Amino acid sequence: MNAGVKSALVIGGGFSGMAAAIMLARQGVAVTLVETDPDWQSYGAGISLHGVTFRAFKTLGILDAFADVGAMTDDVDICAGPQDAVVMTLPAPPMVEGALGNGGIMRPALARIMADAVRAAGVTVRLGVGATALDQDGHVTFGDGGSDRYDLVIGADGFKSTVRAALWPEAPKARYIGQAVWRAVMPRPPELRTVTMWMGPRLKAGINAVSATESYLFLTEDRPTNDRVPPETFVPTLKALLGKFPSPLLARVRDGLNADSQIVYRPLENMLLPLPWHKGRVVLIGDAVHATTPHMASGALMGLEDAIVLAEELARATDLDGALGAFATRRWERCRMIVENSARLAEIEVTGGDQKEHADIMRSTMIGIAQPI
Repeated sequence: MNAGVKSALVIGGGFSGMAAAIMLARQGVAVTLVETDPDWQSYGAGISLHGVTFRAFKTLGILDAFADVGAMTDDVDICAGPQDAVVMTLPAPPMVEGALGNGGIMRPALARIMADAVRAAGVTVRLGVGATALDQDGHVTFGDGGSDRYDLVIGADGFKSTVRAALWPEAPKARYIGQAVWRAVMPRPPELRTVTMWMGPRLKAGINAVSATESYLFLTEDRPTNDRVPPETFVPTLKALLGKFPSPLLARVRDGLNADSQIVYRPLENMLLPLPWHKGRVVLIGDAVHATTPHMASGALMGLEDAIVLAEELARATDLDGALGAFATRRWERCRMIVENSARLAEIEVTGGDQKEHADIMRSTMIGIAQPI
C-alpha cells in the first residue's frame, strides 16, 4: 500500500503542499510539512474558482468549510458600454452536488481552511523551517541544523522552488508573457448577480464575489516590459487604468480605491517542466512544476489536483518509481493544456489577435478542464 511510502516530507505550505499533506495523511502516511514562513500566511487578495475546483474541494473534504466563508455564483456576465449592458453570458454549469459553477474566496481565508484540515489530518507542521539540502534518496537537511530521511519528498514550494533548483538545474526559466494583473478588495456590489467582466483597449477587468459582503477586482493590462511598479503608485495607477472603461460601476470602484484596498500587482510569468517530474524519491507538484497565468483561473486547481492524483497513484502502485511516473504521465497533458492555452490567450490579447480564436480556446479549455482527472 502507498508504494511502500510510510513517511513523507512536504516542502511548502501553500495550497498544493497542504492538499498533498491532507491526502497522504488520510492514507496512513506519517507526513511532515515544513514552511519557511513562521506565520504560515497566504498573501494576496481574492482567488477565482470554478466548478472543477469545488470538485477537488469535495475530495479534500473542505467544500462545506469553503461554503461557510466564501462565495458561489453561476455563469459569467460580459458587460460593455456606458450602461453596463450584459452583452454575453458564459454558462458555468455545476460540477459537483452542493456547489454552483463559479465562486471566489480571499486567499488567506482558503489558507486557514486548508491549514485546519492539515492539522486535523494529523500532519506534523514545522513553521519557520526550510530545507537547505536534499538528495534523490530522500535525505533532507533543514535550516535549523536537523536532518532526516523520508520515503517520499514532495517539492511544493512554488514558482521559485528551491527543490527544483537543487535537483533540476536544467529546468526552463520563467517566461514573462507581456501582461500584468492588478487585484484589489472592495465591497460586494449589490447589482452584480455573478462574476462580471469588461473588455477594454488592451485591458480586461472583472469583479468576483469572495464572501457575502466582499468582492475582489481583477484587471489585466498589457505591459511590454517587466518593470518594477513602486507600491506607493498602486492607487493612482490602478485608478487611471479603470478610468479607461466607460462603465459606471467601474467608475464607482475607481473612486472608492484607497490605501485600504489591499491592492496587489503581479507581472505574469509561466513555466512548464518537461517530464519526468521526479528524481528518485523526490517529486515536484503545483507551481514548482507548472506555473500558469490566471487566464483560465486554474492555477490553484492544478496544484490541488496534483495532490489528489499523486495520492491515488501511490495508493494503487507497489513501487515508488512506478507511482511517481504514473502520476506525472496522468497530469502532463492536462497541465500542458492549461499552461500553453493560457499563454496563447495572453498572446492574442497583447497583439489584438483573432477574438474567435480566443473564444474557441476558452471554450475548449473549459471543456477539457471539466473532464475527470
